[in-house]
Amino acid sequence: MKRREFMGLIAGAAATWPLAASAQRPAVQVIGFLNSGVPDIYAHQLAAFRKGLGEAGYVEDQNIAIEYRWAEGQYERLPALAADLVSRRVGIIVATGGTLSGLAAKKATATIPIVFAIGGDPVKWGLVTSLNRPGGNATGVSVWATSSLEGKRLGLMRELVSTATTIAVLLNPNSPDFEAESKDLQSSANIVGQTIHIMNASGEGDLDAAFATIVQKRIGALIVSDSANFNIWRGQLVALAAWICSSFQRSRFACSMDF
Repeated sequence: MKRREFMGLIAGAAATWPLAASAQRPAVQVIGFLNSGVPDIYAHQLAAFRKGLGEAGYVEDQNIAIEYRWAEGQYERLPALAADLVSRRVGIIVATGGTLSGLAAKKATATIPIVFAIGGDPVKWGLVTSLNRPGGNATGVSVWATSSLEGKRLGLMRELVSTATTIAVLLNPNSPDFEAESKDLQSSANIVGQTIHIMNASGEGDLDAAFATIVQKRIGALIVSDSANFNIWRGQLVALAAWICSSFQRSRFACSMDF
């Protein structure tokens, strides 16, 4: 869905603000912005977000205020951050940076409108009742870039690096889609006869160990799954992939990152 359509969702949800706010609400309406990542990684999305709001007639620090809450890759902080936005009586919550942000917002309130942007199935995770009729207080968009596409990414990687006897896959075990991704990848690998090596990384310190394993096992390709944390650590991931190529003359090493 295009940015303009996404902003249309927010503008439409804004129409319900008087129902969600109390009689003591401030003159300037407040948007709660909840994200699992860090501001610098989402700088261009934030710029588009503010521009879209402006196109809908909302200008930050003029007729709206935005309360930003960043989990900085620590998923366990999201429930408290969402609860804090609710306690501040925001008129709407924009939950971005992954499925867990939307789930935290949904758990924190059943009345404040929520607009989410996720990469999975919102019906599966209970964010909405159905795609056609979301129901409840939440709506949003999904790019559907998680487990349902991992098998296709594996097939594409096999085509790009046909000489790779083993393909490594980096997953975040704290991701809500971890089990589905693992099963989908293993099933796809079994169908095409491809050996895969799944590596887990829940902290930035796990990345060095994962790439050391790639070197040790002489793995020729790496798929990095969709995860807010991997987005935050993308600079380190790119540097480690470049290090493998330059230090070990691995001109055929390929790395696919889903962000």
